[in-house]
Amino acid sequence: MAAAKRKRGATAARPKKRAKGDASASEPAPKAGPDGAGSEEYRIPAPVSQGKWKNKERVLIFSSRGINFRTRHLMQDLRTLMPHSKADTKMDRKDKLFIINEVCEIKNCNKCIFFEAKKKQDLYMWLSNTPQGPSAKFLVQNIHTLAELKMTGNCLRGSRPLLSFDPTFDKEPHYALLKELFIQIFSTPQYHPKSQPFVDHVFTFTITDKRIWFRNYQIIEEDASLVEIGPRFVLNLIKIFQGSFGGPTLYENPYYQSPNMHRRLIRLSMAARFKEKQQVKEVQKIKKKETKILTEEDPTETVFETPAEEKLMEVQLVKPEMKATVKDKRKPRKIQRKKQKKLFRIEG
Repeated sequence: MAAAKRKRGATAARPKKRAKGDASASEPAPKAGPDGAGSEEYRIPAPVSQGKWKNKERVLIFSSRGINFRTRHLMQDLRTLMPHSKADTKMDRKDKLFIINEVCEIKNCNKCIFFEAKKKQDLYMWLSNTPQGPSAKFLVQNIHTLAELKMTGNCLRGSRPLLSFDPTFDKEPHYALLKELFIQIFSTPQYHPKSQPFVDHVFTFTITDKRIWFRNYQIIEEDASLVEIGPRFVLNLIKIFQGSFGGPTLYENPYYQSPNMHRRLIRLSMAARFKEKQQVKEVQKIKKKETKILTEEDPTETVFETPAEEKLMEVQLVKPEMKATVKDKRKPRKIQRKKQKKLFRIEG
């Protein structure tokens, strides 16, 4: 059946747009039932949060060139756990750190987590409040990513985390500053478009051995127990600066030991052990070469010795006579007997 053609002059009647504030817009028209009466069936609207996204925190997470695969995976794990984060390309090593403030301004970010790699084995983490400051520099140790741990814990992607801090953060001023910096960076803003309105995991920051230990746990609803998800790493504080990626030093960790110094001490200890072994070998060689010291004769040693009679030595001047060899007379008789036996056997 051919479709009816629309005439040029005729205009189709379009449905009128409903106003947003109209109460009848969300309610559909009642459908006619079998009896002809309208049935009271209404569509239930989706649960939409009535709040407004006010905290506009955005965190830029990127790194410098020269990082290894474990650092790259850790950076990707932090991006998945923080829905309010943004990514950027790697920064060149020759560029100065002040350029990061301009990059954050271009990306419309007011917080930054920057991973700096040195010697392809040392990893440093910068946490900064751009562009005013403050900023903190850490040495990252004992990194374990999500793919590496394979823990049993799990959480919803984009859910908002709880932040748990050690009581030591409230006792010292530099730890209190770091606590506020951690809260502003790692906490997901409420009503963020990419976040989920659920709280099912917790970030813990524990201070042990003058270091900050980061862990991520799942909160189980049944008994409120914790199961680790990952990732995990340890932050060793180096310095806290007043500005963003520089400026006057507010705090310097007196217990910090650089990785270069740590490796140097290990090499010195190994060299000291080697020298000690060589000295022991030389002492043993000297002891073997030394002559034994002769002790003085003891006069009491020969008290119980009885002298034996001395025998005169006789010198033989004449050559001794050769002894005559006596042949065995029995041998020819045995040979004759054997011959006779053979003859008897042949004759028989």
